[in-house]
Amino acid sequence: MATRYQGPARASEREATVAAETTTTTGTTGLATRPVRVAIVDDHESVRLGIQAACQNEGFEVVLTAASVPEYVRELGGREVDVVVLDLSLGDGSTVTENVKGVQGTGSAVLVHSIADRVANVREALAAGAAGVIPKSSATKTVMAAVATVARGDVLNNLEWASAIDADRDFAKAQLGRREREILHLYASGLPLKLAAQQLGIGYSTAREYLDRIRVKYVEVGRPAPTKVDLLRRAVEDGILPGLDSGIDPDTDGR
Repeated sequence: MATRYQGPARASEREATVAAETTTTTGTTGLATRPVRVAIVDDHESVRLGIQAACQNEGFEVVLTAASVPEYVRELGGREVDVVVLDLSLGDGSTVTENVKGVQGTGSAVLVHSIADRVANVREALAAGAAGVIPKSSATKTVMAAVATVARGDVLNNLEWASAIDADRDFAKAQLGRREREILHLYASGLPLKLAAQQLGIGYSTAREYLDRIRVKYVEVGRPAPTKVDLLRRAVEDGILPGLDSGIDPDTDGR
């Protein structure tokens, strides 16, 4: 059975900055006014050098490059990195899950740099908590945009992610009612729960009950969403964002 999808390991840390920080084309984050900090882990030197040059041209700070995750962890020395661009398949015998978890253990988000036809490995990376996947065949500007997206804590919703989910027979959507989907849509889009409740004309306590019920339903299908960023991922995965699915019965409240 395939591993169920989990949210990003850093979600609890990064959630507070998602709405506040906006990454610009110069590689700086709006409120922090500092460059996006990037590390590159790939066992091919030419790839490392190419991504490093592209990141520097974009205004990102390349903290370090490494040929393996153990080397990355060893050389990091307590420095902070926003995003690690991680090769999907390293040549040291390590597994995808080991590498994603190893990087997350340093407090960084993971952007997997992948050969697009390795759907099973892509699925494993997402299940381990990678924030997104970008094909190695992508244009440089597309890779840099993906780095910026992951750095500010946003979901990288692209064809590679969708293909991995579609290929997973064990991937199950949470059966949310109409009102639950409305709450999730507004809350995951960035509204505080109180404002989401006001917009829907319901009390805050009622909205909280719906949100608690949503989280329970995601746990039941093996896709827990303990943080707001996790809920954003679930909403995109299930087609609730960027828009509500009109196929749901409007009279269903999810009870």
